[in-house]
Amino acid sequence: VQLQEWGPGLLKPSQTLSLTCAVYGGSITTSYYYWSWIRQPPGKGLEWMGVIGYEGSTYYSPSLKSHTSISRDTSKNQFSLQLNSVTPEETAMYYCARVVPASSSWDGGRMDYWGKGTLVTVSS
Repeated sequence: VQLQEWGPGLLKPSQTLSLTCAVYGGSITTSYYYWSWIRQPPGKGLEWMGVIGYEGSTYYSPSLKSHTSISRDTSKNQFSLQLNSVTPEETAMYYCARVVPASSSWDGGRMDYWGKGTLVTVSS
């Protein structure tokens, strides 16, 4: 399985970030995998943002839920992240990953395949 993410690279504060992750070698509708977005600001640790499930369910980090949305296009085998009203503090490397869930319903899990990441810079 390979994942490849892409996005705009540079945004201004208050703009909307849209990232897409293409999945190769596996279907995003295959039970029971989930598909996640994670980010890492410069010099900081990884932050889990949210997931979309094989059946289309979504779960978000509570701290980001108000301005985050994850969707998918099953015809293209892609899933996407939308982050509204970005701030400079959201400058980070953004990754997509496949998640092997701890159970058949979402209760966390482990990432087994990752994309290489795409750098997003928010600056005026």
